Amino acid sequence: MAAGLAAASPAAGSGSGASGAAAPARGGTSSTRTGTSSARTASGRARSSAVSARTAATRSGPTTQGSRSTGRGGLGLGLVEIPQVEYRDPGEAVLADPQVPEHKRFCSKCGTQVGRSRDGRPGRTSGYCAKCGGSYDFNPRLALGDLVGGQYEVLGCLAHGGLGWIYLARDNNVSGRWVALKGLLDSGDADALAAAVAERRFLAEVEHPNIVRIYNFVRHQLDDYIVMEYVGGKSLKQLALDHRGEHGAPLPLERVLAYAIEVLPAFGYLHSIGLLYCDFKPDNVIQSEEQLKLIDLGAVRAFDDDDSAVYGTVGYQAPEIAERGPSIESDLFTVGRMMAVLSFDFKGFTSAFATTLPSRESVPVLVEYESFDRALRRATHPRRERRFSSAAEMAAQLTGVLREVLALRDGLPRPAPGAMFTGERMAVGTDLRRPGGRQFAAALPIPAVDPTDPHAGVLATLGGNPGQVINTLNSLPNPSTEVYYRLVRAEIDNDRVEEAADWLDLLQQQDPYDWRVLWYRGLLALIREDAAAARAFFESCYDELPGEPAPKLALAASADLAGDDATALRYYRLVWTVDRSYATAAFAIARLRTAQNDHAGAVEVLGQVPESSIHRTAAELQAITTRLGSPGFAQWVTSAQLHELGSRVDALGLDGEAHASMVCLVLRAALDWLTARPAAAAAGRDVAQGRVFDTELTERGIRLALERAYRARARMAPDRRSRIELVDQANALRPRTLL
Repeated sequence: MAAGLAAASPAAGSGSGASGAAAPARGGTSSTRTGTSSARTASGRARSSAVSARTAATRSGPTTQGSRSTGRGGLGLGLVEIPQVEYRDPGEAVLADPQVPEHKRFCSKCGTQVGRSRDGRPGRTSGYCAKCGGSYDFNPRLALGDLVGGQYEVLGCLAHGGLGWIYLARDNNVSGRWVALKGLLDSGDADALAAAVAERRFLAEVEHPNIVRIYNFVRHQLDDYIVMEYVGGKSLKQLALDHRGEHGAPLPLERVLAYAIEVLPAFGYLHSIGLLYCDFKPDNVIQSEEQLKLIDLGAVRAFDDDDSAVYGTVGYQAPEIAERGPSIESDLFTVGRMMAVLSFDFKGFTSAFATTLPSRESVPVLVEYESFDRALRRATHPRRERRFSSAAEMAAQLTGVLREVLALRDGLPRPAPGAMFTGERMAVGTDLRRPGGRQFAAALPIPAVDPTDPHAGVLATLGGNPGQVINTLNSLPNPSTEVYYRLVRAEIDNDRVEEAADWLDLLQQQDPYDWRVLWYRGLLALIREDAAAARAFFESCYDELPGEPAPKLALAASADLAGDDATALRYYRLVWTVDRSYATAAFAIARLRTAQNDHAGAVEVLGQVPESSIHRTAAELQAITTRLGSPGFAQWVTSAQLHELGSRVDALGLDGEAHASMVCLVLRAALDWLTARPAAAAAGRDVAQGRVFDTELTERGIRLALERAYRARARMAPDRRSRIELVDQANALRPRTLL
């Protein structure tokens, strides 16, 4: 709906949506009634209960300060600035000539086109369907000045939908507040009447800040009307059309994600009270100032309703509705379709791609943002069991995708604590050498324990010897799923991969859709150095959890192990761009860039390791070493840069051999610089003025400093052979004399 309840634009004829379940969708499509009332299958499925238990929808109340989102927790989660939609004066929203456009006139019984022009004569606004004989009447029932229910004074029409006209009225009994009245479009249709009755029953129970409020139910003459909150704003469909008209492009992806994240709690609320929305589309959610409102509950039905007709819109409705009926997953399917329609030029979404998505390669935004592509494909998967299982789960993953999109746009990290995984257990590859599969497996995050699990407290205290952990777990009474997954971890830590695989076989039998089985199988594949198998398992985890960094880090490790440097670098960069706590990614990027002779890029990423990280010193060491090893370093470095490198080594606060070896590296670089520039050294240009480690930057001074440094290292050498080698190097570096 676009005016009144969804602020329709008068220029759009009769509006861009309505509160009826059959409101026209984008591109002239209309809602349809599924021609079967087959029993609805259970909306839940055999998926790990821990998935939904560990996720929570993020939602905050709106604010109306300023002309843009304040970033204090309203629409956009404080991450995205969403342009406000000004509250629209109700008087401006009333349609001057309320008519249902001919291209939106369909028989409510069989869906056949009715009321169309023929031989130059305009189509009739009322009559009978030529195919089924059902009556239709697209004329408004109410007129200016009508008093409905003895208190609601009609001012005109706002919009129309498949099940009724929307009227603006003034409530004469409550301070003249504005309200919207929704009536039946075709009261002679039994299913339409039943839908209206059902809507009345359900709406009386609904109370949520993101769902339009219902005030009253009244009868006028022979028709029933629902009295609803007037929300002066614009539908998402109209906002998308306005943006395209102004910018020639779809809505920015971050706005589309913010809209979906904001509206999902309304779905979660409906599902929590046993209701399914069924007919979501951009027409049926509006933005007023900084808040979204879900409107048009005409197609809402109860979980256990196996008899009522199911209403939906072509292009948004899930493919299994006719055979299996609606479900939580089919509701979430419609949200996924909404994101697709708003985020790119989705041609054929009501025909060739009515229930599918185009290839990723054909849509630039899906190519650019892989995580969004995977989230979209999970939400709209043709198999119900593969979709998101709850609105909370979907909102949590989309929030992760939103953070990633924003980080990729401006390069600024958007980290957030995750509920699905622990953090990185350790950083590997800090010496800029490629780790092995077992090292990667030991470093990767692990699935977090469900805090609602009855054994969560015991599991949180376990530690120490893996064998003892296994004995403790085996002695627990009534072991839960979390206990079995902890046994898998303990067996892996105990280097008993076959026993771990046996536990995973059992867990998979219990729940074939639990992604944690795939995750641990991926870890086992890494331990076995089977990079291809590991990658396949982690790809599936990425499909399930597109907003989590852990699967991307695991994919990077798998590609790294396989020697696929390009893929590894891509996923490492994806993780590091969003969250700087994954130090393994930083060192891996530095290693891979160094291999590409991009030493400057390697030094840059090592410099991004946060000061607060325990790996900051290792990153500084590798940054200095990488810089010293850059091709042609002696030719382009300056005395000031050499002095700066020496200062950085001193600032690290290293002790013993570690400090002495770094001193030797810098002094050797200074010597190479001096010998590479004999003319400059002879002239004293940029040489005598500088110092490194309090040593004059001359060949004699640097050689003497190097001799002292190598002799100091020799005194700390762990064995005789090493000591002799270091003394030999000291002797070789001693300045020549005339004697």
